Amino acid sequence: MDLIAIRQALHSIPEAGFAEVKTQRYLLECIAELPQQWLTVTTWRTGIIVRVTGYGAIKTIGWRADMDGLPIREQTGVTYASTHDGFMHACGHDCHMTIALGLLARVANEQPKNNIIVYFQPAEENPGGAEPMLAWLKTERPDLLPDVMFAAHVAPQYPVGTIATKPGLLFANTSELYIDITSVGGHAAFPHETKDASVIAANVLLQLQTIVSRNIDPLHSAVVTIGKMTSGTVQNVISGAARLEGTIRTTTPQTMEAVKRRIEAICTGIAASFECTVDVDYGSSYYEVNNTPHYAEALLAFAEQFDGTTAYACPAAMTGEDFGYFLKDIPGALFWTGANTAYGLHHEKMLPDEALLHVNADFVHAFLTSL
Repeated sequence: MDLIAIRQALHSIPEAGFAEVKTQRYLLECIAELPQQWLTVTTWRTGIIVRVTGYGAIKTIGWRADMDGLPIREQTGVTYASTHDGFMHACGHDCHMTIALGLLARVANEQPKNNIIVYFQPAEENPGGAEPMLAWLKTERPDLLPDVMFAAHVAPQYPVGTIATKPGLLFANTSELYIDITSVGGHAAFPHETKDASVIAANVLLQLQTIVSRNIDPLHSAVVTIGKMTSGTVQNVISGAARLEGTIRTTTPQTMEAVKRRIEAICTGIAASFECTVDVDYGSSYYEVNNTPHYAEALLAFAEQFDGTTAYACPAAMTGEDFGYFLKDIPGALFWTGANTAYGLHHEKMLPDEALLHVNADFVHAFLTSL
């Protein structure tokens, strides 16, 4: 199986969450080329679940790969760049899927002792595919639930072969944040007849900055960031509508609840003081990635002795990943894997070193079959 060719083919067809139609078709074609003796293939929405039956199974081990791309216009300049204008695999999901196919190729050709299930999961970026996939598995296909679950995510900052993880919290609880202000606009010469949405939005923005500094225990990390604010249409018209878009990140679910309560209190107060309407929507929210200590330690120990990898006990990060929903219910761990690229995740020039594909396919196969 030519993993580099597969990754490049996947890289050229990035698709939005739950719209990974071409991606699913391509993956199914690749899977169909493998020996099928102990493979069972199931589809769920635009995702795929492949069960590999072991010859003497005492447990079922899961491996998850996410599938969707990002709404980013690619600027890498490579010959296999995205053919879907405005979408790009800028978070390494093309690599994740390729590693999963490499794992499948190995266990399809050499039957493992334990059952292995590979989950190609759609919509990690948005709106979140792990939680509904897990809910479906529980209600409709409990036979496809694993006893333990693992996943990897490319890390641009680490050299190829780096396996980085830690016991306990690895990624934060995250939530999108959208605040819509509706007021009364009008002519710039008659401000007394309006309720200026730009001024209201500015007050919301400033008040939000007090949440982490004055309402959250300093020992409980939190981030409230507004990345986009829009208001108005032309220079001599007072705006009657504004929108703030941002993100919330915390290290505990309880802190996330506290931050949201404070956001709602601030918005209620500002709506009353400026005589306007302020609506809050949290969009997609992801649960923290909290690694089972035993399995995180097992990953690091295995990486330390495996030929071609280096173990690194990394710090936690405020990044988000919906794999946390799997780990909320199923023991396991997620790890960073080195991608050796100068550009970070979600950058239009992010281009992982393809040497990571075979290194990780070999490592993941060896680790999972050692359990």
